[in-house]
Order: sequence, then C-alpha cells, then structure tokens
Amino acid sequence: MAADDYCYLTTTGRRSGQPHRIEIWYAVEDQTLYLLAGGGRSSDWVRNLEVDPAVTLEIGADELATRARVVDDGDEAELARTLLFEKYQPRSGSDLSDWRQRALPVALDLPDRPSTTP
Repeated sequence: MAADDYCYLTTTGRRSGQPHRIEIWYAVEDQTLYLLAGGGRSSDWVRNLEVDPAVTLEIGADELATRARVVDDGDEAELARTLLFEKYQPRSGSDLSDWRQRALPVALDLPDRPSTTP
C-alpha cells in the first residue's frame, strides 16, 4: 500500500451531496495515512471532509471506507509533512520545500489489517 505513487480519495460534496474524487499523493506511518492539501482549508476536498469526515480511499486494488481529519497537533503535522516530503521530493524534479511548509496535513486512520500468521 505505501509503495504506490497515488491514492484516490472520495469525499461527499458539502453542497451537492455527490461523490467528489481526487487523485493525491500520500504517505503511511503505522495505521495512519497522511495527505497534504496544497490549497489548505480552501481546498474543496478538505471543506467537504470537514462537513462529512466519512471518505472512501482507493490504493491500487484496495478500497476502504474510513474517516478523515485535519491534523491540528503540531508534532503529527510535522510528521505528515516530513513523510510526504521524503517520499516525493527525490522524484518530483522540483523543490517541494514550500509545499511541505504551507500545505495542510490531513490524516486517515486505517483499520487494523488481519494477521496472516496463525
């Protein structure tokens, strides 16, 4: 899951009630998936999830329903920024430092995966 380049996030439109799907970069740490909203709280998808945090996440063939939240904690926000910067800076071809600092971190708490060992 963590190795894919993009994920797809579907929120429910805050006015229309219709699904709103975006392709976005992500990083995973433990049971949390992080996104960065370049437009901050003015991004439509962020405004949607602030009204209704229930989202659908697609990565590769995996799809799951979960809840999203804006990261307000300073330490967790820095972790999110660092994870995404370190994943995408080496392959981006441009300097992502400004994006890292100004983007709004969003977290999706992932369900525990069943163990494959008996």
